[in-house]
Amino acid sequence: MSFSAGFNIRQLTSDDEALMRSLLGMFGKAFGEAQAYCGNQPGAGYLRQLLARDTFIALAALKNNEVAGGLAAYELQKFEQERSEIYIYDLAVAAEHRREGIATALIQQLKQLAAARSLRDFCAGGRGR
Repeated sequence: MSFSAGFNIRQLTSDDEALMRSLLGMFGKAFGEAQAYCGNQPGAGYLRQLLARDTFIALAALKNNEVAGGLAAYELQKFEQERSEIYIYDLAVAAEHRREGIATALIQQLKQLAAARSLRDFCAGGRGR
């Protein structure tokens, strides 16, 4: 999905290991926790399996082929009712790209994905920057 501000949103797949690592690096810098996000990253097989899961959603906002922002979310099956909801775990935009509509575009893309899955509920429980 492309936007007039010169960025596009891409949902990561099992073929996007390198892009996922770039996303982790951006999260680490944006949150000031590079060690937590980059110090002990999982292996390629683990990332491929994670990105292949229907219950994990990783979105990257790309500007000039660089990760300018991103979102990581999970689809959680609820136990109190027969329904699922999307849980936003991390949402960040690189400092130099803030105030360009990237975070809003990431959330709008996630809403479209949720609608395609017939989900309506969102929870923001992780962190945002």
